[in-house]
Amino acid sequence: MALTDTQLVVLSAACQRPDRSVYPLTTKLPGGAAAKVLGSLLNKNLIKEVQAKREDTVWREDKRRGRLTLRATPAALKALGIDEASNESETETAADAEAKPTRAGKSGKSKARGTRADSKQAKLIEMLKTPKGATIDEIVKALDWQPHTVRGAIAGALKKKLGLNVTSEKIEARGRVYRIAN
Repeated sequence: MALTDTQLVVLSAACQRPDRSVYPLTTKLPGGAAAKVLGSLLNKNLIKEVQAKREDTVWREDKRRGRLTLRATPAALKALGIDEASNESETETAADAEAKPTRAGKSGKSKARGTRADSKQAKLIEMLKTPKGATIDEIVKALDWQPHTVRGAIAGALKKKLGLNVTSEKIEARGRVYRIAN
């Protein structure tokens, strides 16, 4: 199953949280775009609806089940290539365990496909998330891009489209170093 860059960002952020909560969204999406992205992830069984706690952001309200929020499923971990053993049962809440699938006819099994996780944009994000960050020259060498392409990807795709907080600082030994601030 192919995932868009936006879906990958939403899933990776959720999988990094202890409770696998989808909210708060790390991307800035206009209008109904967030609903479309989340709806698509629901259909692919990469996220699921669970009863919301008082402090949770509410995805929707259901007459029968009450207030619902979204959590990443084990299939999301597989799709991102994350070892499920390291994120196992201590992160699952009682509400997650009792939650029933919301889509009729879906088996819950999905084929994990890692090609999108190995995209150049995913590699760029990975490089920028390291504590030491990356310079334009290091990114150019690793991704075989032109310097203007790297700058455009940081300003356009990462900052504007995905809403990531990319910072930069000048370090005497390396030059300008870019990082994604947590």
